[in-house]
Amino acid sequence: MRITLLAVLVVTAAPAYAQTPLAERVAAALASQGPGTRFGLVVADEDGREIVAIAPDARFVPASNTKLFTTAAAFATLGDVTRDDAEGGAAVRLEGRDVVLEGRGDARLSSAANCVRDCLATLADAVAARTRAVRDVVGDDTLFPDERWSPGMSWNNIETRSGTGVSALTLDDNEVVLRVTPAGAIKGPGYYRIDDRVTAAAKTDLRFSRMPGSDRVRVEGTIRGDGAAEVLRLGIDDPAHHAAWRLRAMLVARGVRVTGRVAVRHRPLTPADDPAVRGATPPARPPRNAPLAQLAAPPLLADLAVINKASQNVHAELLLRRVGLVAGTGSIADGQAAVRTMLGRAGLERWRYDFSDGSGMSSYNRVSPRGVVRFLRWTQAQPWGAAFRETLPVGGVDGTLRRRFVGTPLQGKVFAKTGSLNAASALAGWMVAASGKTLTFAAYAADMPEDRSASAAVDAALGLIAAEN
Repeated sequence: MRITLLAVLVVTAAPAYAQTPLAERVAAALASQGPGTRFGLVVADEDGREIVAIAPDARFVPASNTKLFTTAAAFATLGDVTRDDAEGGAAVRLEGRDVVLEGRGDARLSSAANCVRDCLATLADAVAARTRAVRDVVGDDTLFPDERWSPGMSWNNIETRSGTGVSALTLDDNEVVLRVTPAGAIKGPGYYRIDDRVTAAAKTDLRFSRMPGSDRVRVEGTIRGDGAAEVLRLGIDDPAHHAAWRLRAMLVARGVRVTGRVAVRHRPLTPADDPAVRGATPPARPPRNAPLAQLAAPPLLADLAVINKASQNVHAELLLRRVGLVAGTGSIADGQAAVRTMLGRAGLERWRYDFSDGSGMSSYNRVSPRGVVRFLRWTQAQPWGAAFRETLPVGGVDGTLRRRFVGTPLQGKVFAKTGSLNAASALAGWMVAASGKTLTFAAYAADMPEDRSASAAVDAALGLIAAEN
């Protein structure tokens, strides 16, 4: 009898539900998140008509949605991103008896044993072929001013890969990898001193901590004696020092005698790095000696996909600085100026956005949903619009969306950038509706309670909209 009554209720309620305006049903789906969360959502059709607009002009923390603007600025300002980046690769030169490793903004320099392109080993080979003894090994990241962390990034992220330092001389994503084996031993490259507090237990539960500026890492918790090795990825405070340290080890392995120390060269941030202070003309860059060897970095296009699909923070931050180097000094402020110029061309009012970084780790960033939809629609009218859209994760398929929309009508039909930071969540891009039409959307959530995610509510709301358009 209970089942029969329930069936009658469902049949009776269905027509009433169908007659409820779509906007109200979308609002109800978002409200299923529970109290405390604030939402903003705009969805527009192919003609730009807004199908749903909830708090369209409110300002939200975009988190990693910020990468949408950084990568679009790269398409808009850096020229042909499909060609090899002949000027962007790291270089090595000899200055007297010193070896200088010079960073030129490349995000993909690698010291991995299986490296085949953009390899630090290539530069080490060049030095070993020229000399059998050197004094200091110097890491030079003076191409950009020394701004390793952006304003508004939480200091507690510095110890993690999400908040590792940013430098014109970047190696191995500016991460140190530790492996904790089932026997309890911790294996790493030796860059950090390890305070091992790990014990064997029935389950694995590991954590690490390192104070900013310290070379001592405390690893504690438990690991299963019969389980697999666990990988921990740590941030680096001074990437130029780490890269020079790694080059020194490679030189020694090649029989080169190193008699000096590992040193660094940084360029302090000055008023000349701020276009609002110095004016439109940046200071001239000092001439550099011809390098002993230089790498040609791979095309930027593949890295733009890495930035958006994997939400790679360091690569995004380097990209913002490279964008800023086109008409400036490679500072964060120069990168922001380039983004503002692009958004002005897109017709966005200045109050609709604020950015303090290129990755979205800054809690100072703000956007409005209506402004983001307008910006996304503008990108599709640009010559690079299709290529830009292809860098985004695909719902239920890859990147940071591979586990969302699985088994729903939107699987494989959402092309959007995710974002998550503290009590903020974001998703913006495009989706193919049931009619086959492409809708542009921007969805944001703020102030969620710590134990709740807004993703399910947002995905449900987008599903409702897609089903009826």
